[in-house]
Amino acid sequence: MIDLTLDDFRGIVSEARLAPSVHNVQPSRWRLDHGKVELYGDPVRAIPVADPDGRDWRLSHGASFEGLALALAQKGIALDATITPSNQHASQNGPLELVASGTLRPWNENPPRIEPVASRMSWRGSFEETDAEMRIRLDSLAEMRDDLLLVRDRAFIEHAARLADRAGLHFLRDDAHRRELLHWMRLSPSHLHYARDGLNAQAMHLGTLEAYGAGLVLGPFFPALDRMGLAPKFLSEYAKSSTASAIALFHRPVGEDAFHSGRAFYRAWLAMERTGFKAVPMSVLADWPVARNALHRLHGLDDGRFIVSAFRIGRPKGQLPSARARLPVDELIV
Repeated sequence: MIDLTLDDFRGIVSEARLAPSVHNVQPSRWRLDHGKVELYGDPVRAIPVADPDGRDWRLSHGASFEGLALALAQKGIALDATITPSNQHASQNGPLELVASGTLRPWNENPPRIEPVASRMSWRGSFEETDAEMRIRLDSLAEMRDDLLLVRDRAFIEHAARLADRAGLHFLRDDAHRRELLHWMRLSPSHLHYARDGLNAQAMHLGTLEAYGAGLVLGPFFPALDRMGLAPKFLSEYAKSSTASAIALFHRPVGEDAFHSGRAFYRAWLAMERTGFKAVPMSVLADWPVARNALHRLHGLDDGRFIVSAFRIGRPKGQLPSARARLPVDELIV
């Protein structure tokens, strides 16, 4: 049996917390117990309006668990997982929910790959024009993962960008959805949680005035702007999305537990990072059935596959965020 010291465990959790989570809510909590690691979910850290079935919540835990496994591997430790069936975290006021556990054992495989965990982050800005070297890298990425379909044709990229705008507007027209999104947005550095969690202005590639305007457009001004037909103009991300070198459709087997999909989601994103691309999820393309089904048909995916998410990827045009908002390690260990 392998038993980590608390200091070792804190270092490993510090790396695991760099994994992505929906709206950066960071719902995963960890417990170390004599050669066993347990992952718990905090039901308060969820988005029940946008994610009523808890699918993205569970996917976030899968990514976090994969992050922990990657960190342990660098210490020569393997993690054998046992997952707990989802109960959809029915009560946001309930206790922590056991999501998965893992037994620690010596790493008996080939030396693990060192993944670019520290450099992976969402890029919500525009992208550089695709050159010959980037096209070679796209070919390499396509060969790495059989769960990534890379849409590279310019007309198809522009179609996906327009479709994402439609999907985003579909959800934002729901008042509860907008309120929930605003709850997790940190539009000013003075926000108490600006550097802790959620979607801050720097991560969203918004300047001071843009961030202030976003709060008005998504808040009190939205109904009037939508009635006047101006909301699509203010909320469109087409100008950024259409500059992508590719739209990556991340698809997994139909019926797969979202926890497993989350582990693969993180590995796929790290593969993009390894090949020199920055990415940002375009989750609305998967969340809106109209968009998801259209992309499924258009790109000939097998009926046994399900589009879990999509990314726009490319070489960033501009300055990357200097830091990521993350909760302190000691708040993640229970």
